[in-house]
Amino acid sequence: MVQRHTPTRKEILAAEGRIVPDLIAPGLRVLFCGINPGLYSGAVGHHFARPGNRFWPVIHASGFTRRLLSPFEEHELLESGYGLTNIVERSTAGARDLSRRELKEGARRLEAKVLHYRPRFVAFLGIGAYRTAFDLPGTVPGRQDRTIGRTAVWVLPSPSGLNAHYEFSRLVRIYSELHRAVEHE
Repeated sequence: MVQRHTPTRKEILAAEGRIVPDLIAPGLRVLFCGINPGLYSGAVGHHFARPGNRFWPVIHASGFTRRLLSPFEEHELLESGYGLTNIVERSTAGARDLSRRELKEGARRLEAKVLHYRPRFVAFLGIGAYRTAFDLPGTVPGRQDRTIGRTAVWVLPSPSGLNAHYEFSRLVRIYSELHRAVEHE
């Protein structure tokens, strides 16, 4: 049985600045990289934990997982060769609370992490944050021309429920492109 914890409002507000540990190992197929943990994720200590975040349903519908996982089962991703990290480690109420400098520093840390662990693909989940962090304002979703070491770089829309620009079906379509690349390379 999966251990679940629904945090109180007080616990959520107290999670400002908390770090959600990476789920990472050498040689992953894909390292999914969020912008930073939200307060809900900080409160429960799991990635993409806020109800309404579409990460778990999207990666399932895109073919990455055999069944729909909950944030409390995130460790099962490693068994399939997938990991989770963030550009910025600290939890905030929203990505808007991150400074340009903080995103750029996070990008440097993330590049070092990718060079160390060497996943086949790194998928950044947040187009605007990626553009700012790596100073690449013209970035569009999909596979990028650049790599980090030998790791192929993908940029995908944020699965946050706050990202109204992308309906669920459109997110699934875009994430499925990465899944096909993973399966065929």
